[in-house]
Amino acid sequence: MAHKFRVAVIVVVFAAGSTVNAGAVGAQPSSTSITAAGITAAVQPDGTYEVRAQQPAAWTFTGSVGAKVTDNRTRTGQDAIGSYREIDFGYTDTVARTASIRVYQNTAAVLFGSTTGAASPNVPASGVPFPSLKAPALPHQESFQDRAFSTYKFGGAPAPDSPLLSFDDQANGFLFSAADNFPVAKLGVGAGNTLSEGIAASVTTLPAGFTHQSILALGKGIGTTYGTWGSALMALGGKHRVPNDANTTLNKLGYWTDNGAEYYYKYDENLGYTGTLLAAAKDFADHGIPLGYMQLDSWWYPKGSSNTWQGNGNLRGGEYTYRAAPDLFQQGLAAFRDQVGLPLITHARWVDPASPYHGQYTMSGNVVTDPRFWEGTMRYLADSGVVGYEQDWLSDGAQAQYNLSDPGAFVDNMAQSAAAKGIDLQYCMPLPWNYLQSTKYQNLQTTRVSNDRFERGKWDEYLFDSHLAGSLGEQPWSDVFMSKETDNLLLSLLSGGMVGVGDKIGDLSTTNLGQTVRGDGVLVKPDTAIVPLDSTYLAIAKDAQAPMVAATHSDHNGLRDAYVFAYARNGGSQSIGFSPAELGVNGAAYVYDYFSGKGRLVPAGGRFTGTVSDGSYYVVSPVGRSGIAFLGDAGKFVSAGSKRISQVSDQGRVETTVQFGAGERSVQLHGYAPAAPKATATSGTAGPVSYDAATRLFTVSVTPGPGQKAQVQLG
Repeated sequence: MAHKFRVAVIVVVFAAGSTVNAGAVGAQPSSTSITAAGITAAVQPDGTYEVRAQQPAAWTFTGSVGAKVTDNRTRTGQDAIGSYREIDFGYTDTVARTASIRVYQNTAAVLFGSTTGAASPNVPASGVPFPSLKAPALPHQESFQDRAFSTYKFGGAPAPDSPLLSFDDQANGFLFSAADNFPVAKLGVGAGNTLSEGIAASVTTLPAGFTHQSILALGKGIGTTYGTWGSALMALGGKHRVPNDANTTLNKLGYWTDNGAEYYYKYDENLGYTGTLLAAAKDFADHGIPLGYMQLDSWWYPKGSSNTWQGNGNLRGGEYTYRAAPDLFQQGLAAFRDQVGLPLITHARWVDPASPYHGQYTMSGNVVTDPRFWEGTMRYLADSGVVGYEQDWLSDGAQAQYNLSDPGAFVDNMAQSAAAKGIDLQYCMPLPWNYLQSTKYQNLQTTRVSNDRFERGKWDEYLFDSHLAGSLGEQPWSDVFMSKETDNLLLSLLSGGMVGVGDKIGDLSTTNLGQTVRGDGVLVKPDTAIVPLDSTYLAIAKDAQAPMVAATHSDHNGLRDAYVFAYARNGGSQSIGFSPAELGVNGAAYVYDYFSGKGRLVPAGGRFTGTVSDGSYYVVSPVGRSGIAFLGDAGKFVSAGSKRISQVSDQGRVETTVQFGAGERSVQLHGYAPAAPKATATSGTAGPVSYDAATRLFTVSVTPGPGQKAQVQLG
């Protein structure tokens, strides 16, 4: 695996009226400064440097390379993030090094860089890596732990491969992390709140021209800070955001057989394992809920020294061979795929010590780094109808030795070989660095963000960790649950990513699933992942038992419908509140309690308050020029999701396009109106409007026209 060596750090700041000043190119014998996007970066001849920002607050970050600077110069250019101005300078710390500070014109970013001129000990003579920034000491911090799924935490020392978010009582914040060499990155927090990004002690020597990158993002609002940080990392990694309907596994309901599902290492003995799964798929189809794909967990391949599907030893052992267990799949995996008629996701572990792979391929620890293995594996999976590969146990057995090459060879060859065969990846049990590493792989599309078997005790980690995954372009996945569990199903749907259940045959809830998918199995979901509000971050950082209020949304032509899920975290009931404005819903809004069927009009600038316990769900819709708050499909959790409501506008009357799945005959629309509205259809039909003068809620049934669409006007 080839490595490009250069060190970098990014600072991202939000400021209005950003400008870029022209700069000369040439040696600068004295202090040098550059300004762009409201940020000023400066380097002094004695080796001190600083970044000053006026927005979101008057913050200064300072540091020193510990040596005199040589050959100061400025230049301009453009990279994947955008147009920039840069200060370049040289200095010596054990070996000669060159460094740079780069400020961006349009994305309000600053990039710090350092390049080693010769091989050097990992720890420089100065004792600190570049950069080491004395940062503002803000009252609150969030980071992610070096444990399975990288569970969030507030306060305390961050894991070395974690990003670190610091924020004040107005939710102004900055986020600091590695931007390259993620497996061996080492985040440090020293005296005086000095933040540094270096390389883990397991690496003793850095080669000439070594590259390390780090990123610091500043923003007004925690969500804004995460968003810009993640966008910058994706730009550096060459990744684009993955649409949440990019493939079948994201677009349709799935059936899962992992830990917590009914058929995890268990099946109907009268049917056999494959027969049981065929019957499960038929059960969904018979109930009018077609599946889009099926996941096969670790039971599907032989494990441990026993070379059996049940495995043996600790945790049943690792992979003996990564092929379908012949006593379960007598005709092979491809034949099963043809029988079930569904694309497959297959699970993977580490390689067992008894596996013949140790003698056949180059390995590091208990994972394969050899591209030949990955090419052969992905060819086999693709030929067997597999569209998704789930790499599990990333925080445990599935880890390479932590040096400068092996972790990258493991995940790079996995991703590249999968991409060559059109297979998408999912990370499971990720460490913080795995989340960040995903920015290098366009086909790393989903990441498990909470522990096995989704349930109430895992909601917090699911929501906070979804912010990490979503900001980096990964669709978060909750893990399996049963369809009768309304709140678990709803929260998983609100991720905007994949949704999968693990029901026993004959035990599915068509009522709940019918509120989740169209008749063709397509998920009706929001545009983005549900995450805690900025105000929730502040509340929980101050009080560990503060309630959760999280939200996501659907956007249509400048109109936003928000979806809010809230619950108590004190074991009882708690008061909550939010304003439509903080959800991005402008002006007056109608807040509809989905489960009670009641709502409340909130005036522009107003605030909604309520009391929650186990889980409350609200749809927040803007009141348009017509005076109507259009709530969308009364039969769907995400009532204005784009797979059902593909278009909405309100320039004095509501105009909407309703998308039907194959075989669907009618949809009931609903909303709030000050008086009974009239409904007309220009495509399809609209029935009579039912209006409740007491609640001011209306409903109307519509049927599809050509293209399985209805075009309806309300006013």
